[in-house]
Amino acid sequence: MKAITETKFKFPGQKSFYKGKVRDVYNINDEVLAMIVSDRVSAFDVVLPKGIPYKGQVLNQIAAHFMKATTDIVPNWILAVPHPMVSVGKFCTPFKVEMVIRGYLSGHAWREYKAGKRELCGMKMPDGLHENDAFNEPIVTPTTKAEVAHDEDISKEDIIKLGLVNKEHYEMLEHYTKALFKRGTEMAAKQGLILVDTKYEFGMFDGKIILIDEIHTPDSSRYFYKDGYEELQKKGQPQRQLSKEFLREWLISKNFQGLEGQQVPVMDDDIVTAVSNRYIELFDKITGTKFVPNPSQNPEKDIEQSVLNYLGKSTPA
Repeated sequence: MKAITETKFKFPGQKSFYKGKVRDVYNINDEVLAMIVSDRVSAFDVVLPKGIPYKGQVLNQIAAHFMKATTDIVPNWILAVPHPMVSVGKFCTPFKVEMVIRGYLSGHAWREYKAGKRELCGMKMPDGLHENDAFNEPIVTPTTKAEVAHDEDISKEDIIKLGLVNKEHYEMLEHYTKALFKRGTEMAAKQGLILVDTKYEFGMFDGKIILIDEIHTPDSSRYFYKDGYEELQKKGQPQRQLSKEFLREWLISKNFQGLEGQQVPVMDDDIVTAVSNRYIELFDKITGTKFVPNPSQNPEKDIEQSVLNYLGKSTPA
């Protein structure tokens, strides 16, 4: 299947279109959002030049799986999943922060720690830790939500001080974040995985906080294999993981971290296939079900028709 890296639909009642790093979002009458999860892949806040076949389907279906499994914790935005790459849901006003939560010293947190920092987003990190060690308690390390450029680390105090989120709402966001991470950790453990860190996004709908975007996918989360974790930590060896971190590490090895003046390395067929296989592997592992590729010969048309069918319209001439 070819990678779907761009969509340009015109739906009845369409008021606006937003192209994110990965998602194409269509606003229908300020009432419904049709979110198409493309096969674009980003790292270090940069969209890479090649799409990854099946990535959009994997992300959309994993997110739907976990949204359904967490409705008792917090309501979410999804109304329907009419196509493997499409979610349709409530039109919300998003909060301008992403709620990142970390159970282990990995990824960005480790890079900051290795550079000598012992505080991240106002959260203290003790001395003497090694890469991928567990924190005593998960720490919440929010970021700003940038439409362009890079998301930036920010503390709870600064979020409230700058008026990005008021104190009452922020405390609810933090409560939901910890509860969702606990549920995700429990679900991962049943599949022999460790949920290392993840991020959640929230919005307001009808005066209530709801969960939006995606949860517990390889784009928003990092997973380790539970089996062998302790032994690898004792030996100081890298953890076996299912996430985008291996792609970030490949980019770093090619001298790219999204910094000014750096060139995105060429992604050959081997790395594209490896990334695709990693996404499919995570789907199988985290959901406990076998990934079934969408067999469509004309995925763009099927995606468009699925949204039109949901909206109760026929295909335009």
